[in-house]
Amino acid sequence: MTCLFVEQLTVVDCAFLDGARGLVGESWIVDIELCGDLDAQSMVLDFGEVKKRLKRVVDDGPDHTLLVPARHPGLSLHRQGGDLQLEFRSEAGAIEHAGPASAATLLDAAEVNAGALAAHLRPLLAAQVPPNVAQVRLHLRNEAIDGAYYHYAHGLKQHAGHCQRIAHGHRSRLQLRVDGARDAALESAWAGRWRDIYLGTRADLVHAAGGRLRFEYRAADGDFALELPQARCDLLDADSTVERIAEHLALRIAAAQPGRAVEVRAYEGVMKGAVARARDGRLALG
Repeated sequence: MTCLFVEQLTVVDCAFLDGARGLVGESWIVDIELCGDLDAQSMVLDFGEVKKRLKRVVDDGPDHTLLVPARHPGLSLHRQGGDLQLEFRSEAGAIEHAGPASAATLLDAAEVNAGALAAHLRPLLAAQVPPNVAQVRLHLRNEAIDGAYYHYAHGLKQHAGHCQRIAHGHRSRLQLRVDGARDAALESAWAGRWRDIYLGTRADLVHAAGGRLRFEYRAADGDFALELPQARCDLLDADSTVERIAEHLALRIAAAQPGRAVEVRAYEGVMKGAVARARDGRLALG
């Protein structure tokens, strides 16, 4: 047999439920190998077909969903029509999530990790390859980041695609410059502050009591709701796009350091993001 490989076929930007950490945003890079006999073109499978067939399985499957460990003892599920409601009890506090069933991916596992997601994806990918492909090998990995990063979850109700789902997320690096120089200590401080954070939009907050926040909104795909501990949330005055996240950080940091120029390079998962600059608590151009 011959093996064909594609590194970084795609990235799974998702959120998952964890027994210790609660709601966690994550980004996994997907590498794939296809092993089998050569076809009439002397190929295992044309690279264009790999992207068309297999990338679509991932992008239309677990990507931008909430990954749920279906065998976790702290999980309760309730289906009603095409919607799914769940409650998850973790050491970080209870999490309630409701929305279209397509917004959640149930894994046959007691905990969510790269191996559990790979096991879920492998048969789905194998069903999309031609008979000459005997084996599909899958590897999920995190981006190697030299510096500060954080995990965040969010939802974008105005998005026309999968980003409208109220609990998906990213593992993201963070670069901060003050007067043109990288500030590693400031990067680490914000990454620590936002470790496993939910970035909610203030307009979507419908209830706050007992140390808990509840967010609700209606999007193109249906109604969404999320309730979780207040300590695991930060609020933005606009939808939590990466552009707004960069602006939010730049304004907060600049307000605390009068007279100094602040530049924020905020990432949304792997190799993409936004830049914002501010001085004296105001956004700046250039």
